[in-house]
Amino acid sequence: MKAKKYIWVLAAVYMAYFTQGIQALILSQNKVSFYTQWGLTDPKAGAAAVSAAIAFTGLGKFVTVWICGEISDKIGRKPMIALGAVVYVASFLGLLTTSSVVVANACAFGLGAATSSFDGASYPAVQESWIKAPGTALILIKGFISVSGLIYPLMVVSLTNSGNWQVGIIIPLVMSIITFVIAMIAPYSYDEEMKRRKTDPAVKAAYEKELAEKKHVLDADAKRAAARFICHPPKFVVVGCALYGFIAMATMYSAQQYIKAFGKVVVGMSDMSAAGLTSIYTAGSLIAVVVWGFFMAKLRWRTLKVLLIDLTGSVLGYALVCTVRIPSMVYVATFMIGLFAAGGALQCGVSLMQEFHPGNKGRNLGIYYTFMGLASYAIPYLQSALIGSGSEASATVTNLLVNLCMAAVGLIFMIYLSANYKKWFGVSVMSKLGENE
Repeated sequence: MKAKKYIWVLAAVYMAYFTQGIQALILSQNKVSFYTQWGLTDPKAGAAAVSAAIAFTGLGKFVTVWICGEISDKIGRKPMIALGAVVYVASFLGLLTTSSVVVANACAFGLGAATSSFDGASYPAVQESWIKAPGTALILIKGFISVSGLIYPLMVVSLTNSGNWQVGIIIPLVMSIITFVIAMIAPYSYDEEMKRRKTDPAVKAAYEKELAEKKHVLDADAKRAAARFICHPPKFVVVGCALYGFIAMATMYSAQQYIKAFGKVVVGMSDMSAAGLTSIYTAGSLIAVVVWGFFMAKLRWRTLKVLLIDLTGSVLGYALVCTVRIPSMVYVATFMIGLFAAGGALQCGVSLMQEFHPGNKGRNLGIYYTFMGLASYAIPYLQSALIGSGSEASATVTNLLVNLCMAAVGLIFMIYLSANYKKWFGVSVMSKLGENE
């Protein structure tokens, strides 16, 4: 596909994910403004209501994440990206105008479902468009999410202090409209191929042959991956790899949503300093993407080796933030959590699951993402329940302690895998990847 054609696809996707970086933070960063608009005057009840709304965002993603990719393959990339943008527009508009907690929860659910709609179409659309460097194109998605996550928290404080907090909702609303317009004018190679298959028997036959060849290659890859085992690990290892998706999402998502509240209500920081914690966290995640990408691509590090470091760093970061409540140390700990818990640990978990359970990659991805979606619902729900039975400060500390425990469980699991890796695969986890791996 020529550059003039695919550039519009990339523009639509990157605009969508720049908006998604804001969407992920919009409720937690505008907490007081939202619950005041909903008519809640008690800070405790308001904080619980906002956490419940964040949980609905996770629920929306949880119930739709597995099926959106399948729908995208059936109807094409354009309809799914456009649908995600339309639902974003409706959801942001609802959050901007409603005074009802029920409507706000429905809008939050819509944001989660729209994100799944983007995910199901955008990732393959980028790979299909930028065929010369699909890996780079995908990394840029994370980059756009991180950049908006760096800027937005500080912008919210400035807008709130000036009495214009609604502008922080209008901006992603306008960006969603722009995403829709670009998505509608962009040509998608997959969609065009679908149309040709319906009208040209020769194209249909070639496509079916290509699918058969791809299936043969995937089957061969699965057999080759399975052949690496000297002896097979216990069945609970595969279950553990899937459950790691929950741990990885929980340890990432909790800090993203509640580190600002921790800084403000527990450490006693100002609004701007507390918002800066979210930006520091995002900066850590952005740096990690570059660092781990280099180590894995250039130095041929094994996925499990990276996860060992990630989980160790996550445990240390959470332990530090929960025990040393000095602002400067909280900044350091937050950066560590961003670096180790949010900088590729999720994506490495997918590779780990495929390594220990070679076979249907789509099924593995669906199972893993389902556990991720469950975490994005469970963590905010836990926060809301904890606030209901105590204070926001105690709830936030407890939530972070829960994530410390989960990170520790994940680390123990990775240590177990590492200790037995040579027995199962015949090589040390610290060795470089071979040419055929």
